[in-house]
Amino acid sequence: MCAEIVADAPAGRLDRRWLALAVIVTAQFMVVLDVAIVNVALPSIKTDLNFSQESLQWVITAYAIFFGGALLLGGRLADLLGRRRLFIIGLAIFTVASLLDGLAWSETSLIVFRAVQGLGAALLSPAALSILTTTFREGRDRNLALGIWGAASGSGGAAGVLLGGALTSALSWSWIFFINVPVGLAVMAISPVLLRESRAELNHRSFDFAGAASITGGLMVLVYALTRAAQHGWATAESVGLLAAAATLIGAFFVIELHSKAPLLPLRIFRLRTLSASNLSGLLMGGAIFSQFFLLTLYMQQVLHYSALETGVAYIGLTLTIIAFSAISQALVTRIGVRLVLPFGLAFSAVALVLFARLPVDGNYFTDLFPAFIISGLGLALAFVPMSIGALTGVGQSEAGVASGLINTTQQIGGAIGVAVATTVATTFTARYVDTHAGSAAFSGPALTHGFSVAFYVLAGLAALGAVLSALMLGAKPGHAERAPEAAFELAA
Repeated sequence: MCAEIVADAPAGRLDRRWLALAVIVTAQFMVVLDVAIVNVALPSIKTDLNFSQESLQWVITAYAIFFGGALLLGGRLADLLGRRRLFIIGLAIFTVASLLDGLAWSETSLIVFRAVQGLGAALLSPAALSILTTTFREGRDRNLALGIWGAASGSGGAAGVLLGGALTSALSWSWIFFINVPVGLAVMAISPVLLRESRAELNHRSFDFAGAASITGGLMVLVYALTRAAQHGWATAESVGLLAAAATLIGAFFVIELHSKAPLLPLRIFRLRTLSASNLSGLLMGGAIFSQFFLLTLYMQQVLHYSALETGVAYIGLTLTIIAFSAISQALVTRIGVRLVLPFGLAFSAVALVLFARLPVDGNYFTDLFPAFIISGLGLALAFVPMSIGALTGVGQSEAGVASGLINTTQQIGGAIGVAVATTVATTFTARYVDTHAGSAAFSGPALTHGFSVAFYVLAGLAALGAVLSALMLGAKPGHAERAPEAAFELAA
């Protein structure tokens, strides 16, 4: 049995709920921003710190491994140790690591500090989402809060490219990390005042160390294996061995959870169809959208020869569309339900990816890119918001942290898989184009565009598959909130 322990809220709590939301959304925006902000600064980082071409990818990969690998652990620790406490701890680690990133003096130091920053993000992000869940009751207010959360999460990637380009061009690459420091310090200062503490108080003191070790290790190995396979080939002995090791660790995790008295991830929550469908959609959507930003940035810089700043500005249409339609998206979910909104969001995303697949070598921003950006922004708003709502629908407060960690994990792991697959497909078909077109070079516009085109079609297929599966799996009637007895989420004594 378990009881939910929540610290008394101060007077004026109803007003402070929205101030609390502003705090946690700001922190989440920093985390999402930092996934994308580094991309446009990589050439400057390479020059200043004398990175080799092979090592440069680790600036992104080190962050991704620790972020994606430790999210489930962070979510469960938030439930057990206190959500506000873990939020502040994660934010402190993230902020200090950001400062050290900007002060890095070598490729090794930057890679290590980025790994620490990813760990901070993994503790911070699920704690923030679980605070939202326990602050707002299921229904209209929570949907509105999750609409704001979805707008921040969905627009963070595009805003990261814009801000990264502006800071790198105007100042230096170090400022893409320094910008986090004053924001992080301000959020840490006001968090104890605006955020209430909550945790799941259990009759036992058991912690699933075996489950935590297996899933954290398995996910970290998986992200590393996918990144390495995309760079060095999927059929190499090392790639196969790493993927097998990841599969073994993740498989062991599920076996451990079935027999654990205090599971890190209670598998019974997957009986909630809306939660399961939202997480599956998150996996596929993460694969499509993370890769979309990655490939589009390469297309604009390597084919259209946009500068870092021009590349960032190009995303403004997409960012503003996400923000504008996120409010509409949450209102639609409140009125007609997740199942009638989420599939349409994924379908719009698939349409946008098909348009990106048709980009020409001499693409024009307003006739070729801009319309697809608007459709993509609409799709992201109509997908991320119901996905976030659905991933927490019916979940007891004692499991808010682990459910929050789960949806973050599926999106991040989906993104790692998607980028690895998209990179492999684009590289393979670029090489085939060069082989079949005499006089073509590997980095020529036509060759690169051909590889990107095929990769975008593959990503469109992922988004379309997500639309079909979400429509089939979300069986609840419109407007009907799926619920499960609280007892179904209690940990065994």
